[in-house]
Amino acid sequence: MNFSEELDKRTTDVEKVIRRFLIDEDICKNDKQNQIYEAMNYSILAGGKRLRPMLVLETCRLFGGNEKDAFPFMAAIEMIHTYSLVHDDLPAMDNDEYRRGRKTTHAVYGEAMGILTGDALLNFAFETALKGALQAENKENALKALSILANKAGVFGMIGGQVVDIKNDGRAIDLDTLDYINELKTGALIEASMMMGAVLAGADDMETKKIEQAASYIGQAFQIQDDILDVTSTSEVLGKPVLSDERNHKSTYVSLLGIEDASQKVNDLTNKAIEMIKSFQYENEFLFELINSLIYRKK
Repeated sequence: MNFSEELDKRTTDVEKVIRRFLIDEDICKNDKQNQIYEAMNYSILAGGKRLRPMLVLETCRLFGGNEKDAFPFMAAIEMIHTYSLVHDDLPAMDNDEYRRGRKTTHAVYGEAMGILTGDALLNFAFETALKGALQAENKENALKALSILANKAGVFGMIGGQVVDIKNDGRAIDLDTLDYINELKTGALIEASMMMGAVLAGADDMETKKIEQAASYIGQAFQIQDDILDVTSTSEVLGKPVLSDERNHKSTYVSLLGIEDASQKVNDLTNKAIEMIKSFQYENEFLFELINSLIYRKK
């Protein structure tokens, strides 16, 4: 089986894990608040690469951990990622009506329900992760993973990056500021994913710190490639509007570095990440190929 086929298979497996932790709309259809269940599921089942939960699982495998302990954290990280997209799409933020080829949550359910859907997914993510931690084989490791998730999703992580991004909305910013925004806004959840996988498998503090740095490189590479695709791809391929950064007058790696240098930076960061992970003396060839595939992705 080649990498593309294996990626499709593993993405399908990850999708099944995520669905296990969602609210069953049929069972809860008589609840007065049932529309929020529908909106949550609409948002999280819109598709996507499922990169973050896959990184949780594959890093857990890298360190030889119990995969079942990773499952609730895989669902939780995808819920948090999805809530951030739901809120990013709101009129007060990026005001996008399409994502992954279909209407955004607020475009379908209204702005107020879009806000509540994001809130609900964030809260439900921690309900899911906490239940998982209480049932984990090694509860101490699971609580460490829960702490990482909370830190990287909050004001010292993803939300912090979004704050700096909004404060600089419409302004030209330098490369250092752009790096800072993306390290937190995009990188934090990728770091959380790999760090959680590592600590769930029993990685020590030094190994976890090393994984955090490798994941930081991956997050940077992922965001730069995203900026490149916003310029070079089409709405049909991406499933969302292109040139949105230019339309919103945002400084990007492409606008600051140019496409050629931005592409080279993606290659350099990806190679650094792979070298760092290979230095652990553990084997997970699929994880290496998954990281490397970031520089070739088209959407």
